[in-house]
Amino acid sequence: MKNLPVLFVFLLVILSHSIIAQEAVVKGVVLDESNRPVANANVSYETSGTKTDENGVYILSIPANKDITIKISHVGLKDITFTINLQENQEYELNPVLKTEFEQISEVIITGRERKAVEGITTLDPETIRITPSANAGVEGLLKTLPGVSSNNELSTQYAVRGGNFDENLVYVNEIEVYRPFLIRSGQQEGLSFVNTDLVRNVDFSAGGFQSKYGDKLSSVLDITYRRPTRFDLSADLSLLGGSISAGGITKDKKFAGVVGVRYRDNSLLVDARQTETNFRPRFADVQTYLSYNLSKKFELGFLGNIAINRYDYEPLTRRTNFGPITDPIALTVFYDGQERDRYQTYFGALKGTYQANENLTLKLIGSAYHTQEQEYFDIFAAYFLGTVNTDIGGENLGEAEFNQGVGSQLTHARNDLDALIFNIEHKGTYIADEHQFDWGVKYTSEDIRDRIQEFEVIDSAGFSIRPPGTFVNDQPYNPNASPIVPFSSVRATNMVNIDRFSGYAQYSLRTNVKDHEIWANIGVRAHNWNVSGEGISSSSQTVFSPRAQVAIKPDWKSDMIFRLSGGWYHQPPFYRELRDLQGTVQPDVKAQQSIHIVAGNDYSFNLWKRPFKLTTELYYKKLTDVNSYTIENVRIRYRANNNAEAYAAGFDLRLNGEFVPGTESWFSLGLLKTEENLDNRGYIARPTDQRIKIGALFQDYVPTIPNLKAYLNLVYQTGVPGGSPTNADPYDFQTRLRDYRRADLGFSYIIVDNKIRRKEGSFFNNFKDLSIGFEIFNLFDNLNSITNTFVRDAASQRQFSIPNFLTQRVFNVRLGMRF
Repeated sequence: MKNLPVLFVFLLVILSHSIIAQEAVVKGVVLDESNRPVANANVSYETSGTKTDENGVYILSIPANKDITIKISHVGLKDITFTINLQENQEYELNPVLKTEFEQISEVIITGRERKAVEGITTLDPETIRITPSANAGVEGLLKTLPGVSSNNELSTQYAVRGGNFDENLVYVNEIEVYRPFLIRSGQQEGLSFVNTDLVRNVDFSAGGFQSKYGDKLSSVLDITYRRPTRFDLSADLSLLGGSISAGGITKDKKFAGVVGVRYRDNSLLVDARQTETNFRPRFADVQTYLSYNLSKKFELGFLGNIAINRYDYEPLTRRTNFGPITDPIALTVFYDGQERDRYQTYFGALKGTYQANENLTLKLIGSAYHTQEQEYFDIFAAYFLGTVNTDIGGENLGEAEFNQGVGSQLTHARNDLDALIFNIEHKGTYIADEHQFDWGVKYTSEDIRDRIQEFEVIDSAGFSIRPPGTFVNDQPYNPNASPIVPFSSVRATNMVNIDRFSGYAQYSLRTNVKDHEIWANIGVRAHNWNVSGEGISSSSQTVFSPRAQVAIKPDWKSDMIFRLSGGWYHQPPFYRELRDLQGTVQPDVKAQQSIHIVAGNDYSFNLWKRPFKLTTELYYKKLTDVNSYTIENVRIRYRANNNAEAYAAGFDLRLNGEFVPGTESWFSLGLLKTEENLDNRGYIARPTDQRIKIGALFQDYVPTIPNLKAYLNLVYQTGVPGGSPTNADPYDFQTRLRDYRRADLGFSYIIVDNKIRRKEGSFFNNFKDLSIGFEIFNLFDNLNSITNTFVRDAASQRQFSIPNFLTQRVFNVRLGMRF
């Protein structure tokens, strides 16, 4: 990583020379309404011109310092004409979308954006993702402003959707499913999201009721498409939290293209703002690439690769937390000894072959491998004092702990190692015949998990070792206690598990007209069979079927509206974590969780202040059975692995987006949710992700007199979720909630160089396509948000207190962004 600045300067020098040597050109990719490249389109001006290749790519040289009218045309598509004036050596990228001629398809006219809308998919702009301020910037940071998506941990990239947990979300990159590490237990250990936003071309998100072509999860789908560059490009983003460099290019014959990104992140700045004083160095780095090669006009081969190395070194020193009412505050003081050293190394590679047999038939073959090696080692001793706080406003000891009413200690130990190897091979196909579309796919997955768990916790309160509940009855002094001292909790297990999976889907889509109303419908089914085996494990095999359907109508009204209804029977066959119970033992007979989804939605597009706006509303209900109940500790999910519960989730989502400020997109969202579970028929209680109210906003603005000075506000408010329970405790006895989550991140940026403005010849800034400097304030209002509770005991009253673990306070950051 130390050589990154040298590499950056070297590439900058080379690129500066290449820019000076080029002529004024217009280039880009011509697309149709389905976002597919248009081959053999004519791109011309006056008596000169060119044609797009099989990937829709064109490059056209034009005279400089002159108004040139360019026409782009293709049979069956509407022509586009525009006038442009470029300076000498300037490059201009234009990626036009050619719309279908109305007389060609008289039955249905649905634009590309409307196709996403009828499927209930939200599309996010990659550029908005890159500029939005967030402690964990990226796709996930922007998702958390959407209705139905919640997270009360800014250090984590994980998110919950409509009452589900982190393991219930599908993530695809170029149709390839990606994974995250297994042993992560806290947000500051996670590091980087798999998705590198510098490489992203398109982001689609569905919060429920999705099609059969997507996999077997209960909550959501995040579908990412990485870009195929049309020319050489280079960008860099540097900040106090780390930096990233990405580059892309394409050969002269347009057959081979690729992008590569390098990222480095150090979360020390964020962790230093927490209440626990530590020696802390969380460092994360990864290298990612997407390469594609056209072997022929019909066959393309793509490669997606990622190497990530996360190092987490943690040495806590002291902690001081005041909690309780203002009239009777209590102080927790903790002194630590020991450290934690964690390592996570993941390697991912995938090959994807796409064969365009003809205009109607597309065949794909995808193979991928994911390997993760993880270790979690720690020995941390904590001695705590629980005391009253001096509230004498005029006294010199105001705020200090004066009388200790509880003392104790805690020793935590872990030597956890995990090695997982996952292989996938999959075939997909699509056949389109006029208004009909057929999709199908089959997939085989092999999972080889080798897991060693050795962890224990010893708790001491007022000089007495605390035993696990229900294991010891104290009848001293009548009978002496001769039993050995045991840890409060202890997990020891070694698991060698193999899981073989066969899955597939088939679905049919139709778009047509009923009178003047446009109709889109989809029906499909998935099947999934899995077999669990391994050392000391009795083999178990199960099969599930998941039928799903969607229908949407766009009435022929003056108002631009789309109505949607979707639903189905969704299953989530257990992954390794869901098979492992609280004692670390693998339960091979765990069933797939089942959920019946019903989602009704409406999109209303309208103009306000002569600018476009869109109001999206959705009502949803989920009925869950064979629920694998769990507890959440920060971001680690621990399953009971017994399918002992049933549950439901019901809610309402609303999102209004549009140009509140001319030329910028902003939105406001509201989510209402209630989700409860019934364990062993004992009655319904709130699930760990019961986020009743969620309000999110993304607002962009600029100074009218200084349009290059821009501001971005990322705002989230969420009511508190259940605060969890102590180890081995009954969750029915602990239903208190965490405090409400309030978070506002504010960013300012000044655009020094804009690609639309060309400076005088010879200017240093001509080396940049874009150059900006930014200033960010995370947690603008310095709210004390909490993620979990620490439970301590009062020796005098024998009471147990839940003490919130607070997240980051206000933090300042500086960013420098550049593109060439």
